[in-house]
Amino acid sequence: MPIPQHIITGRRGEEHAAQVMRKKGYTIITTNWRLGHLEMDIICGNKKEIVFVEVKTRTSNFGNKTPEEYVDNVKQRRLIAAGNAYIKYYHEERRPRFDIIGITIKDGEIVETTHIENAFHPHAKTINKQSFSSEWKWQHRNKVISK
Repeated sequence: MPIPQHIITGRRGEEHAAQVMRKKGYTIITTNWRLGHLEMDIICGNKKEIVFVEVKTRTSNFGNKTPEEYVDNVKQRRLIAAGNAYIKYYHEERRPRFDIIGITIKDGEIVETTHIENAFHPHAKTINKQSFSSEWKWQHRNKVISK
C-alpha cells in the first residue's frame, strides 16, 4: 500500500525542521518521540535548554491560516504534557522551551519556513528532577508508568 501524500509531506517538513534546528546549533536528541498518546515531533537541545519542537507542514494556507497557527490551546496542552513526561522520564534538568516551526510547501518545494522560539509557555512550573524522588509514577488513562 502506498504511503499517503500527507504523511510524505509531514515527514519532509519534519526533516527540514530538524535541519533548521541543527543550523541554529542545536543537537537533535530524537524525532517522533512517543509515550502513550503523547508525542513530540522533535526534541533537541544545547547546554542550557531542551527544546520541544512542534512542526506543522502545509501545502497551502487553508482557511487563511499559516501552518503554525494550527497549534491551538488544546495542542499546546498536549505538547506541554509530552514535554513534562519526557523531562520526568529522562530526569532532564535543562530549561525547557516550546517552539513551533511552520513550513509551507508549494509544487513540491519548500517556499516558507517560520520558526517561532518560545511559542508558548506552560501555565504551571515544569516538572524537574527536584520535583520528585528517584522513584516516580505517572498515571495516564488508568495506566501507571514508573521508573
